[in-house]
Amino acid sequence: MTRFFAVAPLGVAASLFLTTALSADQWIQIEAQPSLTQATEAAQGYANALPNVVGFNLPGRWHAIALGPYDTEAEAEAARLALRAQGRIPGDSYLTDGTRFQDAFWPVGVNVSTLAPVETPQATEAPAADAVAEDVVETAMEPVELDETPAQAHASERALDRPAREALQIALRFAGVYNSGIDGAFGPGTRRAMSEWQAMQGYEATGVLTTRQRAEVLAAYQDVVNSLDLRPVVDDVAGIAITLPTGVVEFSEYTPPFAKYAAKDGSEAQVLLISQTGDAATLGGLYEIMQTLEIVPMEGPRSRDQNSFSLTGTNSRITSHTEAKLVNGVVKGWTLIWPTPSNTSDEKRHQMALEAMQASFAPTDGVLPDAYGDGAEQDIDLMAGLDIRRPEKAGSGFYVDEKGTVLTEAALVASCAKITLDETYDATVTATADGMALLTPAQALAPLEIAQFDSQLPRLQSEVSVSGFAYEGRLGAPTLNYGLMAEHKGLSGEDDILRLAMTTLPGEAGGPLLSSTGAVIGMLASSAAMTQGRDLPDDVAFAYDMEKIAGFLSENGVTMSASEGASETSDPATIGRDMTVLVSCWN
Repeated sequence: MTRFFAVAPLGVAASLFLTTALSADQWIQIEAQPSLTQATEAAQGYANALPNVVGFNLPGRWHAIALGPYDTEAEAEAARLALRAQGRIPGDSYLTDGTRFQDAFWPVGVNVSTLAPVETPQATEAPAADAVAEDVVETAMEPVELDETPAQAHASERALDRPAREALQIALRFAGVYNSGIDGAFGPGTRRAMSEWQAMQGYEATGVLTTRQRAEVLAAYQDVVNSLDLRPVVDDVAGIAITLPTGVVEFSEYTPPFAKYAAKDGSEAQVLLISQTGDAATLGGLYEIMQTLEIVPMEGPRSRDQNSFSLTGTNSRITSHTEAKLVNGVVKGWTLIWPTPSNTSDEKRHQMALEAMQASFAPTDGVLPDAYGDGAEQDIDLMAGLDIRRPEKAGSGFYVDEKGTVLTEAALVASCAKITLDETYDATVTATADGMALLTPAQALAPLEIAQFDSQLPRLQSEVSVSGFAYEGRLGAPTLNYGLMAEHKGLSGEDDILRLAMTTLPGEAGGPLLSSTGAVIGMLASSAAMTQGRDLPDDVAFAYDMEKIAGFLSENGVTMSASEGASETSDPATIGRDMTVLVSCWN
């Protein structure tokens, strides 16, 4: 079983601890336990088979079991390799100088300062430190030129204790050949996994790993563990305890509702710890907000219930996973952002970090305040300092029937991976022709207003208006833009084009052209589609007329609604606002 040791929480409120000065010695840390009872039992178990076992308190309420002290790093490494190869200590045991060790709790009454270093037999001519390590590696990894016989392999396997057996099962699962429980029992499932691993490596598939083969399995797993440096972290400000891949992330800052752990050494990985007071509505709001962030790609499964949610998103650049839950009036959770794995090894590292965070997450006392620190960057494109996802382009459209079918400009929705209406409802392009496009929502909608068409064009120089998202959704509602009907045809005499005396913005293209009564008499076209590369005056705009729109809608099965004329309650601004929809193109 993999064991991790605790580190002090990082950041502004990280607790600092005084440590026992043991830096002159080297130790082998073999495991850590979260409770004193568990740690004492583990220390006693190791002491039954090994000398020099000492238990130390660690920062963060954890407890380490270590072997030592050793005079030099080479001697400690030699002992670690030999004991690991024999299966007497876990494969993820590692060296430490003991600077994080606090008081010793086992053996009871031990005075660490009086412990003599473990004696290492000296050769007549002491070899160099590198040679010592190399000799041990050769002994552990390749005990004989011809590997163990099946009988010898069985014998060496029988010497493994339960932790060593569990560690081997974990490593086999990491290798992708074992998918059963981690119980230390080498039953049929474990034997099949061993055989499969042996066959994959070109060994004889006996179903019993030799000492050298066990070392290979464990080493492949341990290399990944070492690169991630998974360690329990307690963030007292956020009120969260969780195991983090501290080899690839480090604490950065608090920007409520997040404690941010940024990429370390160019890893491109990130972690967010989520912490805020609230209720079910807060949880639901966070669920919606998280999906607007760049760190949560649009493609991927997501689920939500009354008290929790999860979000997974993947694109060509990143993969992210978020989990959050409501507990006693606070929302706690986390997000892991990882570079999209390019190979199996990358995926295994990502999966190991993800599983460690899922298994270890635990809310503790404490919650981030609504605001933390001064000078936070303020920007409507940011949420807690994180980029909000914006569409590649956005513009206008309007409802043309009671099912929520939308008419818009074809150029706006060309080459979009995803199209949304009002950034909420998914839609698909069902028809395009002559610069126009018809969008069908994924679910039936009930618009407040649908287009009422009028075939009677206003007189020249009469006032007209366009309803549209001139600022591509940044205002959250459409605006009404006023101008004059300049000509009932295009500059080249086109019968289905209207020329307007009006200054427009690109986001308004696709919006309805309205008469003074609020009836739809056309659809604003983009200037780029009409100018043919010429630089026209700023107050020249164009629209497709009602006859052109009618032909397009009729060909695609949309029945138009006719305007009933002016009434005392007609308000073009209200009609336009309720009819116009924000069309967004996402890639």
